[in-house]
Amino acid sequence: MKDGFRQSMAWLHTWVGLLVGWVLFFIFVTGSTGYMNAEITRWMQPELPLAKPVVEAPAAQVLDLAFDRLQQVAPHAKMWRITLPHRSVTGRMDEEAAIGWEEMPRPGQERGRNGSENFDPVTGAHEQPVEGRETGGGWELYEMHYALHYIDYEIAFRIVGVCTMFMFLAIISGIITHKKIFKDFFTFRPGKGQRSWLDAHNVISVMALPFFIMITYSGLVFYTFQYMPTVKDVMYGSSEKQLRQLYDELFKRDPVDKVFAPVKRPQAAVDKMIATTQAAWGPEMPVATVILRHPVDEGPYVDVMAGYSSTLNRGFPPRLRFDAMTGAPVAFDNETNPTMLTRNVVLALHEGNFAGWGLRWLYFLSGVLGCAMIGTGLVLWTVKRRHQYVGKHGGMPGFGHRLVEGLNVGTIVGLPVAVAVYFWANRLLPVEMADRADWEIHCLFAAWGWMFIYAGLRPLKRAWLESLLIAVAAFGLIPVLNFFTTDKHLGVSLTHGDWVLAGFDLTMLGFAAAFAYIAYKLHKRWLKQEAQA
Repeated sequence: MKDGFRQSMAWLHTWVGLLVGWVLFFIFVTGSTGYMNAEITRWMQPELPLAKPVVEAPAAQVLDLAFDRLQQVAPHAKMWRITLPHRSVTGRMDEEAAIGWEEMPRPGQERGRNGSENFDPVTGAHEQPVEGRETGGGWELYEMHYALHYIDYEIAFRIVGVCTMFMFLAIISGIITHKKIFKDFFTFRPGKGQRSWLDAHNVISVMALPFFIMITYSGLVFYTFQYMPTVKDVMYGSSEKQLRQLYDELFKRDPVDKVFAPVKRPQAAVDKMIATTQAAWGPEMPVATVILRHPVDEGPYVDVMAGYSSTLNRGFPPRLRFDAMTGAPVAFDNETNPTMLTRNVVLALHEGNFAGWGLRWLYFLSGVLGCAMIGTGLVLWTVKRRHQYVGKHGGMPGFGHRLVEGLNVGTIVGLPVAVAVYFWANRLLPVEMADRADWEIHCLFAAWGWMFIYAGLRPLKRAWLESLLIAVAAFGLIPVLNFFTTDKHLGVSLTHGDWVLAGFDLTMLGFAAAFAYIAYKLHKRWLKQEAQA
């Protein structure tokens, strides 16, 4: 009975993985970029200045300068926001002194226009943000892992949801199938054909198994309402107004019809509010933002908030509220209910925004291992069935098998090449080109389509080796391209200690080296097989 059940799980694991394997590979490749999306975007806008240390100043001085400027540029605003200069908790993106505002909505509109600018916290000189080139950046890649591209969002969410559920089934069935899963983790037999691919698949799968379970389950939680809409429809209804009421309650947002008066400079000392808040939170959670609003039915208040990435409670940064007139603390509903808190923690684990550099790289490398797990599983399917077909029938398998092999090459190697082409397009497309960001994506998918065609036209072994060499060139030459097209090349970024820009170029060289190693090992293996034939 046990063997029969395990064999059933093996069948489920095999076919569930194959049916959605190529889509899952796409999701993992693009999703893994999400852990570095801000850094990728910065590299793709070389007009931005090199990183510089945060200029810190006393909170009272920063606030005075900010309020003076806000009174000039937004005297009748609905909301004022002041960002204090501070080091990022995660060490990822430090914050400079900045102001922001939302204007009063015009008649018939729900929201007012937004504005923002940076300023020097010592002199008060305001700085217009440097405009980088139009680009989809890392955010576009990240968005593709859940919204795909060229298709309707609602359809994409459901496709990704089905594939994610299939992956969750594949993981659970894989655990059941491999009863010696941890023993297999320490077993790798190179040069054994099908056995080697199975060993590689097992080792990679166990290496980051907790990550795979977490990332798959949490991915389903993201779109709970889309996947299971009945509860919200029964409790609130399905109209736009009813859904807005639901989200206002869940996320503690001000209702759209709430009336606000223009904000004014607080009479109370905001720096004392910040000191009170910082004393309550401790140095591990620095105050990041001050927000001012004036609801007509409540009176003006000041929200003192931590950074969004300083907590696992995604979307709800800690905050304290004070009366803008007296400076007294104001009681308000700032508690997250257990259900929402659980959801926020699960989503925060998925996105990893709270992670410092070490954990962020671990997230990214785990995502790369996910790509390797899916890739080795797809290859194992073709290797196993090719061996069975040759042993049983002689000759080579038919069109269906060759189609799967071509899809494997076009996906496992072709998609990374297409991502590299995306970076090439960022540097080679004219900066003033209309719809430039869209054309970067068009180049990505055009390159991916070409790689599928190429894999289908070439003999299988030649397709693998030549595609891998294309990947080596596509990634390895990116730092060279960067050298000839910008003044932020690797030599400059290393000299100035800008590890975001330098890290991108070095990572591209690392991927080139990895693809070169894979090509070398495959070529060596196939030469040995030919010699023994």
